[in-house]
Amino acid sequence: MLGLLAFLAASALVAGLGGLATATNVDGWYATADKAPWSPPNWVFGPVWTLLYTAMAVAAWLVWRRRTAETRPALTAYAVQLVLNLLWTPVFFGLYPVLGTPALWIAFGIIVALAVAVAVTVLCFGPISRTAGLLLLPYLAWVVFASSLNLWAALNN
Repeated sequence: MLGLLAFLAASALVAGLGGLATATNVDGWYATADKAPWSPPNWVFGPVWTLLYTAMAVAAWLVWRRRTAETRPALTAYAVQLVLNLLWTPVFFGLYPVLGTPALWIAFGIIVALAVAVAVTVLCFGPISRTAGLLLLPYLAWVVFASSLNLWAALNN
């Protein structure tokens, strides 16, 4: 059970640090930004990310519990995607007031790398724990969706 708590804590840390970057900017520059027509209202992001971070933590815990030869590379892929996840929010939200549109393009590069890293993590998790791999699929879908929002923002702001 301590393992699960550790993975949940890691997810909460990433979510919390991301929240710091969005706190002042969601109501700042982002409030008046040109957003994609398919962009959901801001209130959707919190609940969605809460579910996704929880599913991510449970998936990692399921893989960690198996402790096979494939576990270490799978958890390394997980760590890489978690770091990319952590980087995206401050770059997208926090750097825009400093760099302008180039920050959105840098964030787009990060989120594309994140999508690839999540896909690799799904492929690594699946053979170890089918449930773990499946738990990451909504996350992958959301990251691809978020990539489209980021691309729109980079093209139109």
